[in-house]
Amino acid sequence: MSHISEILEYNRQFVESKQYEQYLTGKFPDKKLVIITCMDTRLVELLPKAMNLKNGDVKIIKIAGAIVSHPFGSVMRSILVALYELNADEVIVVGHLDCGMAALNADHMIQEIRNRGISEEVLSTLENSGIKLNKWLHGFENIHDGVKGTVELIQKHPLLPADVPVHGMIIDPNTGALELVKDGYKERTGK
Repeated sequence: MSHISEILEYNRQFVESKQYEQYLTGKFPDKKLVIITCMDTRLVELLPKAMNLKNGDVKIIKIAGAIVSHPFGSVMRSILVALYELNADEVIVVGHLDCGMAALNADHMIQEIRNRGISEEVLSTLENSGIKLNKWLHGFENIHDGVKGTVELIQKHPLLPADVPVHGMIIDPNTGALELVKDGYKERTGK
């Protein structure tokens, strides 16, 4: 049975037995938070439990390394939608120890892209269009610096309200222990 078949069969039973009822909530986050965190599989259940979050409490955006890499990309747009349209009023960036983005090697990934059938012509076209794959696919050296850099990018965004605190944290993916690396209450931009 394929993954899709398994998912659809489970979902049919889930809906028929009304297991969804325990998750019913509104679209506005009860704790008025938007969290940007890593897509790491260890954080799927651990992060909400470690932060005492339940369904409906927060908006969670999951991206590789919890790194916002472009001030006008889809992640920043999602943050602004959460703030302006969905009643969030704080942002927390949560990176984690032992993050795969710290070990990401752009040259290796580009080789894997080739190995999976992407042609040199496509890679060359991207490079000639100004997309520098080595830079775009680069990870970070230090998780603390990665979180701080993302917090600063968000804080300095021209569309971020001055009264919105942007915090930075690091979670241990084994224990759930949190370390505060940027206190947004102390560092509001004062735009």
